[in-house]
Amino acid sequence: MRWMRCSSASPGSRPGSTRPRRRPRHRPRHSAVDEGRQYNPRYMSDPADVVPSSASAPVRDDVPLYVDLDGTLIRSDLLWESLLSTAHRAPFSAALGLLELRHGRAAMKRAVAQRGGVAAASLPYDGAFVAWLREQARAGRAIYLATAADAQLARRVAEHLGLFTGVLASDGVHNLKGPNKLAAIRAHCLATGADAFDYCGNGAEDLVLFAAARRAIVVNARPKVLAAARRGADVALVVDAQPAGLRIWLRALRVHQWLKNLLVLVPLITALRVSDPLALCEALVAFAAFCLVASGGYFVNDLLDLQSDRRHPTKRDRPLASGRLSVAHGVAAAVALLAGGAALGSLLAPQFLAWLAGYAVLTLAYSISIKRHATFDLIALAALYTVRIMAGGAAIEVEVSFWLLAFSTFLFFSLATVKRCAELVSMRTRGETVARGRGYRAEDLEVLKAIGTATSVASVLVLALYVQAPDVAHRYASPRILWLMLTGLLVWLSHLWLTTARGQMHDDPLVFAMRDGTSRWLIALMGAAFVGAVLVR
Repeated sequence: MRWMRCSSASPGSRPGSTRPRRRPRHRPRHSAVDEGRQYNPRYMSDPADVVPSSASAPVRDDVPLYVDLDGTLIRSDLLWESLLSTAHRAPFSAALGLLELRHGRAAMKRAVAQRGGVAAASLPYDGAFVAWLREQARAGRAIYLATAADAQLARRVAEHLGLFTGVLASDGVHNLKGPNKLAAIRAHCLATGADAFDYCGNGAEDLVLFAAARRAIVVNARPKVLAAARRGADVALVVDAQPAGLRIWLRALRVHQWLKNLLVLVPLITALRVSDPLALCEALVAFAAFCLVASGGYFVNDLLDLQSDRRHPTKRDRPLASGRLSVAHGVAAAVALLAGGAALGSLLAPQFLAWLAGYAVLTLAYSISIKRHATFDLIALAALYTVRIMAGGAAIEVEVSFWLLAFSTFLFFSLATVKRCAELVSMRTRGETVARGRGYRAEDLEVLKAIGTATSVASVLVLALYVQAPDVAHRYASPRILWLMLTGLLVWLSHLWLTTARGQMHDDPLVFAMRDGTSRWLIALMGAAFVGAVLVR
């Protein structure tokens, strides 16, 4: 994050003045607004963690400071936050709140605010900007929160931060945005006897306020907005954050999770049709469709889990939870990805599109409700894996065998249990007894371990029975080599459970498998054994 002091003009001056800038006689050595100093972005669940400068307080400024909320004080939008919070708990109630739009935006905001339980402490505050505001408040300056968000939510934020003199916000009748906010600020200044005001904002709707203010503080604005502000206002300070780049988007898409979608290719491989160009193309299109829909599902899950993710020790760094990616962009991305996946799926057999739609519905149901119910969440996670295999069979129009279906069900149920056990081990280490947003307690760990190891053994047993089945031997050149694959699977699953018991398992077994050397070697061994069974005579 870059702080840049743009002007030190006197009240009423405008850009372009040739008056030389007067340097203060005593500049604090560690001020949060040192000119030209570079700052790394900080996204904090609690801005109280930002310790103000230990330097002497800035010179008192009697001109009141009005601060925007959405996109300025926080890297999010309270309307989206409260709407998603309500949709997570009660989707029908969220829809009723949106219907109030017929009475105006202010009425809709009030209805959504009354239904949504947004925790002010968990919002993604701009930590460095909050620290600067604390310095201004410490110097005795009057600071007011002026926002188009509903007053009920705005007051929660103001009470949490404890640095605002007062709050100006939408009241269910008047939507305090753009000219309406300017009129409210002018009326407030008149009532308090202030002749001028400074304003902190970030959006195009704030340009009219920048122009009317004595000085403008532009926070995290788009380049076009910043350029327009500089043309029409006295921009005294710019708080410039790094935009969401490709790396942030790739993290939000969870590209590494696309490896799971390789399961779509399993029927192609087990049916020994890899050499069929048409079947191969159909399988690759199916893979791409699942990648888009899966990423859309991850966006939906992250949007619905914003508040719980922000309280999680690692998930709080996710792009949406941390505010590095806006909620509005997340919603747009989810819609675009799901639509793109459906468009690709429509190129294949209708049965594939049905499986793809079922996957999307199950993902949404998991995000909204299923994951909060013990055991049912494990079944859903295992089903999401198995559906990929069934869809892969539908894409190339081959029937998935009983053996493959039984094996995948037990194996993926076991991997889902590994995931939950890893989370419970981490939770126990932190001294917590109940998993937030999940239906598990710390004492469930031992039972889950027993269930998980049992299903692991069941998957190995199914594979052993498959290898020995009379109708399978003729499909492979050397079916006995498959015993090497079975051995590798048994060792790998045992390795996963030992690692989980020791508290060393990542909360995503797939990520662990990619990073763990032992897992990579064992998976390579299993793949080589399968290829050998097919080709070696």
